[in-house]
Amino acid sequence: MDFLKSAVASAISKGPLGAYIIGDKVDSSGSIWSLNNAVKRDGNVKCSLFTFELNTNRSRTPLARNAVRKARTLHHPGVVKVLDTIETDAHIYIVTECLTPLGWSTRRKSLGTETIKWGLWSVAKTIRFINDEAASVHGCIKTAAIFTTESGEWKLGGFELLSSLKDEEASLAGLVPDINRTIPPEVGKGGWDALKHAPLPAADAYGFAVLIYESFHGTLATQDQLSRPSDVPAGMQQAYKRLINANPKMRLSVGHFLEQGRRDGGFLHTPLISLTEGIERLGLMSEPERDTFLSQLDEAGEAFPQDFTTRKILPELLKSVEYGGGGARVFEAVLKIGAKLSDDEYDALLTPVLVRLFASADRAIRVCLLESLHLMIDHLSSKIVNDKVFPNMVTGFTDIAPIVREQTVKAVLTVISKLSDRIVNGELLKYLAKTANDAEPGIRTNTTICLGKIAKYLGKNTRSKVLIAAFTRSLRDPFVHARNAALMALAATSDTFTEDDCATKILPAICATLLDKEKIVRDQGNKALDQYVQRVRKHAQSMPDTALPPPSTANGLTATTTPRMGTPATDTSSWTGWAISSFTNKPSNAKGQIEPRANGAATSSKQPLQKQYTVAHTQPTVPNTEFSPLTPHHPPLTRSTTDTTKLAASFDDPHVTEVDDLWGDFGEENANGGEDAADAWLAMADDWDDHNEATPDRLSSTMSVRAGGPLSPSCTPDDNGEPDFAAWLQTKQNASKPSAKALPKGLAPSKTKTAIAVSHPPTRTSSSNAVATRQMPTVKSTHSTSKVEKGEEDEDWGEAWE
Repeated sequence: MDFLKSAVASAISKGPLGAYIIGDKVDSSGSIWSLNNAVKRDGNVKCSLFTFELNTNRSRTPLARNAVRKARTLHHPGVVKVLDTIETDAHIYIVTECLTPLGWSTRRKSLGTETIKWGLWSVAKTIRFINDEAASVHGCIKTAAIFTTESGEWKLGGFELLSSLKDEEASLAGLVPDINRTIPPEVGKGGWDALKHAPLPAADAYGFAVLIYESFHGTLATQDQLSRPSDVPAGMQQAYKRLINANPKMRLSVGHFLEQGRRDGGFLHTPLISLTEGIERLGLMSEPERDTFLSQLDEAGEAFPQDFTTRKILPELLKSVEYGGGGARVFEAVLKIGAKLSDDEYDALLTPVLVRLFASADRAIRVCLLESLHLMIDHLSSKIVNDKVFPNMVTGFTDIAPIVREQTVKAVLTVISKLSDRIVNGELLKYLAKTANDAEPGIRTNTTICLGKIAKYLGKNTRSKVLIAAFTRSLRDPFVHARNAALMALAATSDTFTEDDCATKILPAICATLLDKEKIVRDQGNKALDQYVQRVRKHAQSMPDTALPPPSTANGLTATTTPRMGTPATDTSSWTGWAISSFTNKPSNAKGQIEPRANGAATSSKQPLQKQYTVAHTQPTVPNTEFSPLTPHHPPLTRSTTDTTKLAASFDDPHVTEVDDLWGDFGEENANGGEDAADAWLAMADDWDDHNEATPDRLSSTMSVRAGGPLSPSCTPDDNGEPDFAAWLQTKQNASKPSAKALPKGLAPSKTKTAIAVSHPPTRTSSSNAVATRQMPTVKSTHSTSKVEKGEEDEDWGEAWE
């Protein structure tokens, strides 16, 4: 079966109608032709197929062949358009444009009065052409001979009797179906030969009266009904009665009927007919005439059949816009009609023209397209917008006319939903960056507004960076509305930024607008500030108290008793609370007596401490040739049990007698600014952090160390009021290890217990030599002979801060 079907289909495709697909049959009563819908294979174009069977209608064959011949040679806008004619042994075919019999609409009375007048006016022009220009008679004017096109226009067909009165076809009129119902009275009395003695237009005038009656009443049963035109408009009835005059010489011709109707105030002087006449010469109108025509089109647009508006008026308007200089005014009318089209009709009729118009260099057309883009964007596919519309649209961003640039920026909001991510985050942002720096302040403002509204379409990787850069720059714009727009955009897009960006980048920029010279900017700045501050505060409440990890003990367990560095040990509500107190709040750490010393000898407790400093300050500086800087060394951070006599024994060396001379000018240098003293201190505290600096006040408070005893960890460099705990721990670890390096010769500790011998140098070196010996050596003392238990040492680890 499948093979047979394919064979039949192949045979049909190779037959005389192989180029067409025959569709459903259409009722065509009152005609010698059968009517079918069809589709032309080439281009998938809808059409109509008239078929005449030769075998069953031998007597009417001359009428069919006359109709074919006249249809091919008669060319007029009101005549059915013939696409092809085919004759075989069995059939005669006429292929025409897609048609619908008028009788379908008249029998249902679905046509309005204005539409009927408009159709009758079109048919009347065609009949006048046949009578006057072609000097012929149609001979069969009735509803069955009228067809409507897809545009709703009335077209004249049924050319079986179309001929001059001298042709023989007139004698065959009796073979036309249902002809007796519409023949003129003179033909009924004297036969068809009576037409030869009557005026040429008389027969068609009477047939036109029949058409008028059937159009308004639906059907005509007998000719007696013609005299009772109750539904014919009152203004047309007088002319109508003259059309059905029994005397053919007194009968009104169709041409005169048309002239009477088109007079001012005539029955055919309607907006619909006037607009149809105007649309045909739209390209030849002057600008005032075109404006008048378009105003009438807006008023009477609803009265037109939708099909006529789409198929007839719209193409003419598009021609005027594209080629006839119709301009933006005509284009507005085009878009109003296009809004009523389906997507398929829009793609077929409007989309190709719109793409060509976007490529036009006419700025007026471009501005009109951009302003009206919201009316057409829903009918354009994303592919059309990305591939054909946007590439032409971007030229407006850099146009020399500010109006074009501004409208292009505004149009971005309309097309953004159809653009691809690649275009939005690439090419579009590049052009918006240019308009953001435009010389026109209005364009800069609109660019800011545009960015705020398209923020949700930007990529997540570039959104925050682009918006912050654009908005914060606009906050510095000299144009007040640009700054105000930037604040409103920031408020509208606050959800797109992270809390870190809000706190570090946006809030500082907003704060500058709080003192703006314009009140509207200040007010908007306060609103934006409150919005962002509330968001930052809300986020801060959800953050942990600290990001630092809890301190751990040696076995890896978290210590809960030892407070963290920088955590107040007392009441935290007062700013005067000490930062650290856990290192010095043990009473057991306060042991021994404070013994101030001077020049290695113990002094009375009643002796002022300032006296020691006075003695020290009088000592001269040792020349650079006698001593070289020593490597600093820190002793263990344990309390020594040596007394002053034992400490003095460690300096029992011929050269050590002048060690104290190194401190001779310390007070003097400290009085001169303390810069060299600080350098010496840093050289002695080489194991501490290099970035810490010692202050002269701290040096002067610890000068008693030079008289004897180990360097105390309390002499740490000043770290802006906060102890360097890490450095202290490192020093403690280093002190617990025995020193592997021996002191230079002359500074080795002595086994005898003697007092330090102090000798005064003969002369004092110059200031230049004194500067050269600013590096002060650290003197290592002997360790205590008594051993300190390890537990006691750990318990006294806080003595270094005493």
